[in-house]
Amino acid sequence: MLKHILFAAAAIGALAAPVHAQTKMTVDADRLVETVRTLASDTFEGRAPGTRGEERTLGYLIARLEALGLEPAGPDGQWLQKVPLLHTKLQAPRTLDFATPGGTVAPKLAEDIYLSTIRPEDAARVANAPLVFVGYGVKAPERGWDDFKGADLKGKVAVFLINDPDFIAKPGEPAAGKFGDRTMTYYGRWTYKFEEAARQGAVAALIVHNAAGVGYGWNVVISPGGENYDIVRAPDALTSVRLQGWLSADMSARLFAAAGLDLAKLEVEARSPKFRPVELKGVTLHADIPVQPEVVTSHNVLGKITGSKRPDEVVMFGAHWDAYGEGKPDAQGRIYRAGANDDALGIAGLFEIARSLKSGPAPERSVVFGLWTAEERGLLGSEYYAANPVYPMERTVANLALDILQTAGAAKDVVLVGKGQNTLEDDMARVAATQGRTVTPESLPERGLFYRADHFSFAKRGVPVMLLMGIAGASDLRQGGVAAGQAWIDAYTGQCYHQACDAWGPDWKLDGAVQDIALTGIIGAELANSTRWPQWKPGSEFKAIRDKSGAPKE
Repeated sequence: MLKHILFAAAAIGALAAPVHAQTKMTVDADRLVETVRTLASDTFEGRAPGTRGEERTLGYLIARLEALGLEPAGPDGQWLQKVPLLHTKLQAPRTLDFATPGGTVAPKLAEDIYLSTIRPEDAARVANAPLVFVGYGVKAPERGWDDFKGADLKGKVAVFLINDPDFIAKPGEPAAGKFGDRTMTYYGRWTYKFEEAARQGAVAALIVHNAAGVGYGWNVVISPGGENYDIVRAPDALTSVRLQGWLSADMSARLFAAAGLDLAKLEVEARSPKFRPVELKGVTLHADIPVQPEVVTSHNVLGKITGSKRPDEVVMFGAHWDAYGEGKPDAQGRIYRAGANDDALGIAGLFEIARSLKSGPAPERSVVFGLWTAEERGLLGSEYYAANPVYPMERTVANLALDILQTAGAAKDVVLVGKGQNTLEDDMARVAATQGRTVTPESLPERGLFYRADHFSFAKRGVPVMLLMGIAGASDLRQGGVAAGQAWIDAYTGQCYHQACDAWGPDWKLDGAVQDIALTGIIGAELANSTRWPQWKPGSEFKAIRDKSGAPKE
């Protein structure tokens, strides 16, 4: 194993950012292992928010940050930011059926329909709510696209297709090339669909399941078992959607047919900007489902190095400390799903970046380290911070995130998540070249990984972001090439992702993780010692947000 590695990025011709002559980043692989083995140990009980495991985790993280010489960066000069979480769980329905012109259809939970709620009420009730098909449910004025056309959805059930209008568009169709082709934009994410349903005033939102479009099967859709989480919101900020979820492909086709509609034909029509919402005439949803709501208080951990010249300008690094807590015993009897890679290794990487930065002069800008809670519950810790920032979003230069790093060895490349979004990808290519590496775009951009990690909470507010995620694409490993990189992804995602076997093992080869941590640290250090502000590229759905924020544009 690598004991101690020093990476340095020197200025390279016209591509170089205006940085110090050389930016150095020291990463110690043995320290990474020490942190991971500690955080993934039974002592921390799987690091679930709101548990004894959280209490122990917080104490450990604060002690480590103090030992590194960081300052508290939370509200009122504290290490912690309280994150109140709403946890809901649906009980057995008292009523759940669709009225149709041909009679009542009673869908089976987890077989025909999956539902949850993020309203803090003891029952989720929907009465005689008409179903309206809204196509892909996209409202994107910058792309000349509006699937709603002013339709009144108040008190109705919005039914969506997953992904973007051009996801399966054929050449020559009106939607072709309007969004990201096979690369998902945020408009394609299920989270956007539910958010837009609420903005349109719908009382419920259902998505037609399509495994290719969402990137996983029905078994993954139903895996939360009716549970959901959200940050606690003020009464006037609650979503209008009382139930949100998915319809199986078979149930969807059945309901459309009951209204005299051909879903397959409508899917084609939805790939045109001329599409207008279509009511499923005579089809209404009736639901009365008991809910167990509770409020759980969790915490983000925030530390910083204060900038020497421009302390009000912030470069932020982030990783999430939470995992999945206790579960059923696996074949080896392990009950804690402790996320050694997801994301104890990311936390370990932040500690190494902080250690390296503290070993030299203070950066000119402040550097903040965000250790987020409740990522596994929907990016909620980072979302709460971004909605209640300690440091204004318009003064946050960039957010650089580590979430799952490959542990199969040194690589010839680094995997880029979110190609074409912002200028940080140009920094990635430049710094990777100093490591003897190239940049490879993520292999399955249609799965929308760019929108599925904590950096996205900042992107939504216009802050340029960069994510290092080992499962985004097969690394070209120095031993075994792309085939070996894909084999690692298949083994990790197929067996240990979110399971008890996501544990440290002596077979871990951290050379590649060290490369990625160092690359992230170098880019952040360069930004912290410059006056440069990364920018969103033309066509990004987040460019307009940043442009309106008042952030510098140089």
